[in-house]
Amino acid sequence: MWLSCIFIPQFWRKNLVVKSRISDTEYTPVPRYANLDDICITKVYRKIRNDHTFSYGGKLYFVDSPLKHSIANQKIEIRTGKYKRFEAYFAGRKLQVTEVTEPEKLSSEDNEIQKKLEVLALADRLGNVAEASRLSGVSRDTIYRHRKLIKQGGIESLKRQETPDLHHKNRTDRAIEEVVIEFSLANPHMGQSKVSRLLKSERNIDIHASGVRNIWLRENMNTTELRLAKLAEARQH
Repeated sequence: MWLSCIFIPQFWRKNLVVKSRISDTEYTPVPRYANLDDICITKVYRKIRNDHTFSYGGKLYFVDSPLKHSIANQKIEIRTGKYKRFEAYFAGRKLQVTEVTEPEKLSSEDNEIQKKLEVLALADRLGNVAEASRLSGVSRDTIYRHRKLIKQGGIESLKRQETPDLHHKNRTDRAIEEVVIEFSLANPHMGQSKVSRLLKSERNIDIHASGVRNIWLRENMNTTELRLAKLAEARQH
């Protein structure tokens, strides 16, 4: 009661003025026309994974700094300016980070060539084609053929050669394929099983439904829409 009724009204100064002994300020004044985007630092936070990596800007980075204890699952501070590369901090300490670059994946063709070269290298190292064949599962004739191809045309000769006119001995006869294509285009809404069944009953052609589908896949007509499009194209010609 005494505090609120006597002391504060009579002795409490409501307006205090602090006079500094030093007129200089600790802060650098900002120029009037300065662009704050150029001088301000943006801070974001990222969580550290178990392998001491984190993602930022669509890339993966690894923490190189020597640490006594793991900082997995902890958050680090990412500081970046407008024209500066970002810096990573943890508990006020700057961290050394490097970008993780993943090795380029070989194409299926390059991977196939690499496997052939590895088998040839194995045969050269062992000095025994038969043993290399046994260990790699590649026939001796294939190893000798690949050696001959490299001598004749180098590594590029190991690429798979396309032979579009080659008709494999296990493939359906061309005459039957043409009948299947013609019948399928005449009845584009039929499925492979029905086409197989009607070819047997109407034209005495014995072909399994999977065989019909294989022909469709080779001719790019394995859906009703594709068969209708192929039919429309055939009618135009």
